[in-house]
Amino acid sequence: MPTLPFKPLPTAIAVAITLLIWLAIPLPEGLTSDAWLMLAIFVGTIAAIIGKAMPIGAISIIAIAIVAASGVTSDNPGTAINDALSSYSNSLIWLIAISIMISRGLIKTGLGARIGYYFISIFGKKTLGIGYSLAFSELCIAPVTPSNTARGGGIMHPIMRSIAKGFDSRPEDGTSSKIGKYLALVNYHSNPITSAMFVTATAPNPLTVELISIATGAEIQLSWMTWALAMLLPGLVAILAMPYILYLLYPPDIKQTPHATQMARDKLAEMGKISRDEGIMLFVFLVLLLLWADIPALFMGDSVTLNTTTSAFIGLSILLLTGVLTWDDVLAEKNAWDTLLWFGALIMMATQLNQTGLIDWFSTNMQDWITMMGIGWMGASALLVLTFLYTHYFFASTTAHITAMMAAFLTVGLTLGAPPMPFVLIMAATSSIMMTLTHYATGTSPVIFGSGYLTLGEWWKAGFIMSVVNLVIWVIVGGLWWKLLGHY
Repeated sequence: MPTLPFKPLPTAIAVAITLLIWLAIPLPEGLTSDAWLMLAIFVGTIAAIIGKAMPIGAISIIAIAIVAASGVTSDNPGTAINDALSSYSNSLIWLIAISIMISRGLIKTGLGARIGYYFISIFGKKTLGIGYSLAFSELCIAPVTPSNTARGGGIMHPIMRSIAKGFDSRPEDGTSSKIGKYLALVNYHSNPITSAMFVTATAPNPLTVELISIATGAEIQLSWMTWALAMLLPGLVAILAMPYILYLLYPPDIKQTPHATQMARDKLAEMGKISRDEGIMLFVFLVLLLLWADIPALFMGDSVTLNTTTSAFIGLSILLLTGVLTWDDVLAEKNAWDTLLWFGALIMMATQLNQTGLIDWFSTNMQDWITMMGIGWMGASALLVLTFLYTHYFFASTTAHITAMMAAFLTVGLTLGAPPMPFVLIMAATSSIMMTLTHYATGTSPVIFGSGYLTLGEWWKAGFIMSVVNLVIWVIVGGLWWKLLGHY
């Protein structure tokens, strides 16, 4: 008897959830049937992914087919496929895929290993020390890296993978728990924290600044320095706490590495001088860092600013033209192509939820509901922040989430009497903290999750715990710090 291409129980659960939402639950007032069907398809897809009913790429293909065939996005069934495939023109999705391909060059040339051994030679006496080195390396480049995906996925992730492989920790060998799982978690969870600390650390932050200005009638306009100073202390506390908490949550098999520093120095000596391909790879690495940080614009103006995805394509092109990478190398990078497929499908569905009006309906009803509860500004603020944070389970884009909900939530909280500056700051921080939650929460997550060091359950468990830890730090430490700064 042939093996089924899907797992029967998780598949049945996902189908049942989809049909229950679509057919059994009455259509709420104010929503169209298309919006409700889109929600059913989206929730069913997430259920299938969580239950591992099929490989995530296969689930995504089926979801795209259902969205297109159902005509839920268009009155013309013949053109619905265009909507179902619309997200594949999103440059962020291509940035993710190209970043993974470029990281292959770091591994192939040996430059990634060289960088990894260099880090180990300095911080390698303990695994925890290596974790902190990754966290603070990301913190150092965060202020000048406006793409958190480029920072965490394109710059830091190849280094993390090189360190893990230096300790023979590979997902394909079943040795993730040696050290790779822990380092992948630190690699990822550094990203939301550093993203919250600077206006220029992630692309949606300037949007948040603008929405805050609109919601407060231009009374609060956060400058770069105001944001950075306000987020400095809670961010530093979070970046100090995170590697240790993850160390306790998923302790690596390798904890003490007293000989690692000498081992790394010996390995560097064996590798000798930097080869031609390593030199080209290093050049591309530095060029990408400069372009992603938009350094040329500081000297030559905005006319030389390139899109981060354009920069990534230029980097990959250089590697192909010089022979550092071959087209076979690119084709062999299955994680990149798989990520391109499934992340695009999730972004498409999340976008359609917004376009069909479901997100607007949710926000409007939340405002009315909280206003009628009469729980006071403190209770209302807590409810708004928690709702804003955890509804990110339904989004594959922080930009879409912020666009759909931030303005409404800010308006409700301020109307109910929340102290303006602390409330807008905690909402701003939450817009980055929410990146911790899922493997599709932001552009960085599919890059690191796609490397295979963690299971889906491990990723979601760590994400929820770190969301609580980060939120508590920002509320308590941030609240006291903002009081000291005179913000209320």
